Amino acid sequence: MKIASAEVLVSSPGRNFVTLRITTDDGFVGLGDATLNGRELAVASYLRDHIAALLIGRDAHQIEDTWQYLYRGAYWRRGPVTMASIAAVDTALWDIKAKVAGLPLYQLLGGKSRVGCLAYGHASGVDLPELFDSIHEHLDQGYRAIRVQTGIPGLDSVYGVASSKNAGAGDSGVSARYDHEPARRSAVPVEESWDTRAYLRHAPTVFEAVRNEFGPELPLLHDSHHRLTPIQAAKLGKSLEPYDLFWLEDVTPAENQAALRRVREHTTTPLAIGEVFNTIWDYRELFEEQLIDYVRSPVTHAGGITALRRIFDYAAVYQIKSGVHGPTDISPVGLATALHLGIAIPNFGIQEYMKHSAATDELFRPTYSFDGGYLVPGDGPGLGVDYDDLVADAHPYEGAYLPVNRLLDGSMHDW
Repeated sequence: MKIASAEVLVSSPGRNFVTLRITTDDGFVGLGDATLNGRELAVASYLRDHIAALLIGRDAHQIEDTWQYLYRGAYWRRGPVTMASIAAVDTALWDIKAKVAGLPLYQLLGGKSRVGCLAYGHASGVDLPELFDSIHEHLDQGYRAIRVQTGIPGLDSVYGVASSKNAGAGDSGVSARYDHEPARRSAVPVEESWDTRAYLRHAPTVFEAVRNEFGPELPLLHDSHHRLTPIQAAKLGKSLEPYDLFWLEDVTPAENQAALRRVREHTTTPLAIGEVFNTIWDYRELFEEQLIDYVRSPVTHAGGITALRRIFDYAAVYQIKSGVHGPTDISPVGLATALHLGIAIPNFGIQEYMKHSAATDELFRPTYSFDGGYLVPGDGPGLGVDYDDLVADAHPYEGAYLPVNRLLDGSMHDW
């Protein structure tokens, strides 16, 4: 079974997605997600200009060999553009293999290890009343675990707070959410401000209030978005210990893996890291020194099923679990892939889940379901996701960027 075509599809049904569609000479079709938020066209070019021609004529069943061919053969390894491109190819080939077998993809990965994948949603508010309303709304929707993000006194806009000033706003300044995420459809990134001391003072008071309102049983998560130094991260983790977080995410930039030692020394709050990591090499020190508790890499950015399964198997040796990145800049193709993998691996932890827009679901037509707090992949052959070209034609690409961040004195800071 040979690969006959590899099409790069760029669409924007509420936000931008890059999808790879591989078709074999006997008519089987596979999809892969290659979306890289704010740098989508870089991946589209890599696939279209450097990868697609290399795939034509290759045996679609040789997934491992194709992965090694694209990773080792390029010489220039790793990085988000390269690994998102390889992930799209890998996922599309797994989709095809499962369709040829006539089985849902998870059956090729060993079958179900659980009834479903526990999912957490994103609750947020500029103040406590708004946050409480958001938590109640998510609980009413069936979520059984909640990520909590709030506004910070003195700051107009804060990551993860849907109602922040200019959250997703266009030139008019009127809030217009971009499929529930903070990317803006603008020529240049919007600039936001940050105050670490204010954040460190405010965060514990928020979680105290949430625990008092919603009790001790509800799993709560929080994302610091790489904004803290190691000692600041340690201080935050320590201050949040009384509120029993499920995890504290991205407390410090983890390119310097040794920084997590300092955090680990001072707090027992579980740590989740890795949504910006691309390969297994990013995790070696973190795993072997047991500096984290959850792996955040998405299938889309970490080289596909082949590569992420290796990462999870490596993590399992150290009793570290999965916590796959899954906001709406991961397309339904990427989310479906994460669910097939998550329902099969022994060390699943939790799955991030933000519901896509109606237009996105119309374009991709996913068959996964969300019920009782659990996500379950479809039981049809393959991934269980399609791609509607007519719908895509009605939603052409529109440039959009994530914000950038500055401290109050004007210095650039991690966003």
